[in-house]
Amino acid sequence: MDITSMAIIPLLLGSLGLFGLYRLLQRLRTRAYLQDAVVVITGATSGLGKECAKVFHAAGSRLVLCGRDKERLQDVVRELASMAKKTNKTHKPHTVTFDLSDTEAVASAVGEILKCVGHVDILINNAGISYRGTILDTEVDVDRMVMETNYFGPVALTKALLPSMIKKRSGHIVVVSSVQGRISIPFRSAYAASKHATQAFFDCLRAEVQQYEIEVTVVCPGYIQTNLSLNAVTANGSRYGVMDKNTAEGRTPEDVAKVVLKAVGEKKKEVLIAGLMPTLAVYLRTLIPKLFFTLMAARAKKERKIKDS
Repeated sequence: MDITSMAIIPLLLGSLGLFGLYRLLQRLRTRAYLQDAVVVITGATSGLGKECAKVFHAAGSRLVLCGRDKERLQDVVRELASMAKKTNKTHKPHTVTFDLSDTEAVASAVGEILKCVGHVDILINNAGISYRGTILDTEVDVDRMVMETNYFGPVALTKALLPSMIKKRSGHIVVVSSVQGRISIPFRSAYAASKHATQAFFDCLRAEVQQYEIEVTVVCPGYIQTNLSLNAVTANGSRYGVMDKNTAEGRTPEDVAKVVLKAVGEKKKEVLIAGLMPTLAVYLRTLIPKLFFTLMAARAKKERKIKDS
C-alpha cells in the first residue's frame, strides 16, 4: 500500500463518520421538532391525509384531523389508537368536521381548532379534488368548484391560522400541491390551474412570512395510489369513477407520507416526489419549452384518439 492510499483511507473513514453524525443529528432534530407539536391535517379520512395522520401520530405529534365526514374521522382515530406503541409517547387526536370549499365553515372550524388545542404548530393542507375533461366541454361552475377546494380552501384556512402563528413567531405551513402545479397536461385544466395557483400563493407566502420565522413547505407529488381519480369531477360536475392506469401504478400513500414527514422535519422549502419522466418534464418545461409543448400536443392527440375509438 503506497503513501497516497494510506492517506486517503483515513479521510474516507472520517468523511463517512461525519456524514453519519450529521444524519444522526438531523434525525434527533426532526424528532424534537415533531414530538408534541400540534399538527392540523385536512383531508384526513383517506389516502395521503390518512397516512400522514399515521406517521405524524407515530412521531408523537398532537393531531387535529379534519374532513367532511365525522364518522370516517372517528374511524381514523380508532385506527390510530390500535396502532399506538407503548414505547412511544402519543396523543389522542382531536377531530374537526367541515367542508374546505365553504369559506364560512373554514372560519368557524379555525375557531374550534384553536379552542381545542390553543395554537397550531404545523398546518398540512392536504385535502383536494381532481378533474378530468376537455376545456371546451367543461362548465365554468366546475372550474370554480375545483378552485374552491384546491385553492381557496387552503388559502382561507392558512389565512385564518396565520395571525396566531405570527403572534408567537413560529409555525410551519405545508401544502400538498402536485407535479401539475409545475407543469400542465391535457384534459386536466381545472386541476392544473388550481395547483399552479396554489404553488404561486404559497411561494409568495414563504417570502412574506420568513421575517416571522414561519416555515412554508410545498409538496409536489406525482401519481399516488389513492381514490383521487375515482372521485375526480368531469366536465359536467359528475363523478369520473375510473381508476387511471398511472394512478394505479403510482407511489403508495404510505411512502409519500414518509417523505412529507421527512420534509417537514427538515424544514424543506419544496419537495418533488415523482418518477423520472414527470421530473424530466418539469425541467423540460423550463429549459426547452417548445419541445415540451410539442410533446403535450402529441399526448392530447393520442388521448383523444383513445377516447374516440
